[in-house]
Amino acid sequence: MRKILFLLTLITTFTSLFSNAQTAEDSVKTIVNNLFTAMKNADTALLRSTLANEAIFQTVSRDKDGNTIVRTEEVKDFIDFVGKQPKGDADERITFGSVKIDGALASVWTPYNFYAGGKFSHCGANSFQLVRLKGEWKIQYLIDTRRRQGCTQ
Repeated sequence: MRKILFLLTLITTFTSLFSNAQTAEDSVKTIVNNLFTAMKNADTALLRSTLANEAIFQTVSRDKDGNTIVRTEEVKDFIDFVGKQPKGDADERITFGSVKIDGALASVWTPYNFYAGGKFSHCGANSFQLVRLKGEWKIQYLIDTRRRQGCTQ
Protein backbone atom coordinates (compact mmCIF):
# COMPACT_ATOMS: atom_id res chain seq x y z
CA MET A 1 0.00 0.00 0.00
CA ARG A 2 2.84 2.38 0.84
CA LYS A 3 4.48 1.68 -2.49
CA ILE A 4 1.26 2.46 -4.33
CA LEU A 5 0.82 5.72 -2.39
CA PHE A 6 4.42 6.67 -3.08
CA LEU A 7 4.03 5.87 -6.77
CA LEU A 8 0.78 7.89 -7.01
CA THR A 9 2.43 10.84 -5.25
CA LEU A 10 5.40 10.65 -7.60
CA ILE A 11 3.18 10.52 -10.69
CA THR A 12 1.06 13.43 -9.44
CA THR A 13 4.16 15.53 -8.74
CA PHE A 14 5.69 14.91 -12.18
CA THR A 15 2.36 15.48 -13.94
CA SER A 16 1.87 18.85 -12.24
CA LEU A 17 5.46 19.90 -12.96
CA PHE A 18 5.22 19.09 -16.66
CA SER A 19 1.71 20.49 -17.09
CA ASN A 20 2.97 23.88 -15.83
CA ALA A 21 6.03 23.85 -18.09
CA GLN A 22 6.07 26.45 -20.81
CA THR A 23 6.02 25.09 -24.35
CA ALA A 24 8.51 26.26 -26.98
CA GLU A 25 5.67 28.12 -28.70
CA ASP A 26 4.79 29.89 -25.44
CA SER A 27 8.45 30.87 -24.98
CA VAL A 28 8.62 32.31 -28.50
CA LYS A 29 5.37 34.25 -28.00
CA THR A 30 6.70 35.63 -24.71
CA ILE A 31 9.74 37.16 -26.45
CA VAL A 32 7.57 38.71 -29.16
CA ASN A 33 5.14 40.06 -26.56
CA ASN A 34 8.07 41.44 -24.56
CA LEU A 35 9.19 43.45 -27.58
CA PHE A 36 5.79 45.16 -27.77
CA THR A 37 5.57 45.60 -24.00
CA ALA A 38 8.98 47.29 -24.14
CA MET A 39 7.77 49.59 -26.92
CA LYS A 40 4.64 50.58 -25.01
CA ASN A 41 6.57 51.17 -21.78
CA ALA A 42 9.57 52.89 -23.45
CA ASP A 43 11.71 50.21 -21.76
CA THR A 44 14.97 49.94 -23.72
CA ALA A 45 16.46 47.34 -21.34
CA LEU A 46 13.54 44.96 -21.94
CA LEU A 47 13.69 45.72 -25.66
CA ARG A 48 17.41 44.88 -25.87
CA SER A 49 16.79 41.62 -23.98
CA THR A 50 14.54 40.39 -26.81
CA LEU A 51 17.11 40.94 -29.57
CA ALA A 52 20.02 38.93 -30.89
CA ASN A 53 23.29 40.88 -31.08
CA GLU A 54 23.16 41.02 -34.89
CA ALA A 55 19.40 41.56 -35.27
CA ILE A 56 18.11 43.01 -38.55
CA PHE A 57 14.98 45.18 -38.93
CA GLN A 58 13.42 45.86 -42.33
CA THR A 59 10.21 47.37 -43.68
CA VAL A 60 8.48 46.67 -46.99
CA SER A 61 7.15 49.93 -48.44
CA ARG A 62 6.72 51.82 -51.70
CA ASP A 63 8.84 54.53 -53.26
CA LYS A 64 7.41 57.73 -54.79
CA ASP A 65 6.77 55.85 -58.08
CA GLY A 66 4.79 53.10 -56.34
CA ASN A 67 7.51 50.45 -56.64
CA THR A 68 7.95 48.00 -53.77
CA ILE A 69 11.14 48.60 -51.83
CA VAL A 70 12.73 47.18 -48.69
CA ARG A 71 14.16 49.64 -46.18
CA THR A 72 16.63 48.52 -43.51
CA GLU A 73 16.33 50.23 -40.14
CA GLU A 74 19.26 50.44 -37.77
CA VAL A 75 18.34 48.53 -34.61
CA LYS A 76 20.16 51.12 -32.49
CA ASP A 77 17.97 53.87 -34.01
CA PHE A 78 14.84 51.88 -33.19
CA ILE A 79 15.97 51.37 -29.58
CA ASP A 80 16.74 55.10 -29.29
CA PHE A 81 13.30 55.96 -30.74
CA VAL A 82 11.55 53.68 -28.24
CA GLY A 83 13.50 55.18 -25.34
CA LYS A 84 12.41 58.70 -26.29
CA GLN A 85 8.68 57.91 -26.44
CA PRO A 86 6.41 58.87 -23.56
CA LYS A 87 5.26 55.73 -21.77
CA GLY A 88 2.14 54.38 -23.48
CA ASP A 89 2.66 56.27 -26.77
CA ALA A 90 4.02 53.45 -28.96
CA ASP A 91 1.23 50.88 -28.72
CA GLU A 92 1.41 48.09 -31.29
CA ARG A 93 -1.45 45.64 -30.83
CA ILE A 94 -0.74 42.27 -32.35
CA THR A 95 -2.52 39.02 -32.90
CA PHE A 96 -0.58 35.82 -33.38
CA GLY A 97 -1.00 34.18 -36.75
CA SER A 98 1.29 31.25 -37.31
CA VAL A 99 4.14 30.16 -35.07
CA LYS A 100 6.48 27.56 -36.56
CA ILE A 101 9.43 26.03 -34.72
CA ASP A 102 12.17 23.70 -35.89
CA GLY A 103 14.85 23.14 -33.29
CA ALA A 104 16.57 26.47 -32.62
CA LEU A 105 14.68 28.38 -35.34
CA ALA A 106 11.23 29.92 -34.98
CA SER A 107 9.11 31.90 -37.43
CA VAL A 108 6.21 34.08 -36.23
CA TRP A 109 3.56 36.04 -38.15
CA THR A 110 1.70 38.82 -36.32
CA PRO A 111 -0.84 41.13 -37.97
CA TYR A 112 -1.05 44.41 -36.04
CA ASN A 113 -2.61 47.83 -35.52
CA PHE A 114 -0.32 50.61 -34.34
CA TYR A 115 -1.47 53.49 -32.13
CA ALA A 116 0.68 56.55 -31.51
CA GLY A 117 -0.33 58.68 -28.56
CA GLY A 118 -3.63 56.81 -28.29
CA LYS A 119 -4.61 57.47 -31.94
CA PHE A 120 -4.67 54.90 -34.70
CA SER A 121 -1.67 55.38 -37.01
CA HIS A 122 -1.34 52.36 -39.32
CA CYS A 123 -1.60 48.60 -39.63
CA GLY A 124 0.30 45.77 -41.26
CA ALA A 125 2.00 42.50 -40.46
CA ASN A 126 5.26 41.53 -38.79
CA SER A 127 7.32 38.52 -39.78
CA PHE A 128 9.80 37.45 -37.09
CA GLN A 129 12.66 34.99 -37.25
CA LEU A 130 13.89 33.96 -33.80
CA VAL A 131 16.90 31.87 -32.86
CA ARG A 132 17.44 30.00 -29.62
CA LEU A 133 20.85 31.18 -28.39
CA LYS A 134 22.34 29.88 -25.14
CA GLY A 135 18.93 28.51 -24.15
CA GLU A 136 16.98 31.73 -24.83
CA TRP A 137 14.88 32.81 -27.80
CA LYS A 138 16.11 36.03 -29.43
CA ILE A 139 14.70 38.02 -32.35
CA GLN A 140 17.21 37.77 -35.19
CA TYR A 141 15.14 39.25 -37.99
CA LEU A 142 12.02 41.37 -38.22
CA ILE A 143 10.42 42.56 -41.42
CA ASP A 144 7.08 44.35 -41.51
CA THR A 145 4.55 46.05 -43.74
CA ARG A 146 2.87 49.37 -42.96
CA ARG A 147 -0.28 50.79 -44.49
CA ARG A 148 -3.14 53.12 -43.69
CA GLN A 149 -5.77 51.59 -45.99
CA GLY A 150 -7.48 48.25 -45.52
CA CYS A 151 -7.02 48.24 -41.76
CA THR A 152 -9.55 46.80 -39.34
CA GLN A 153 -9.48 48.36 -35.91
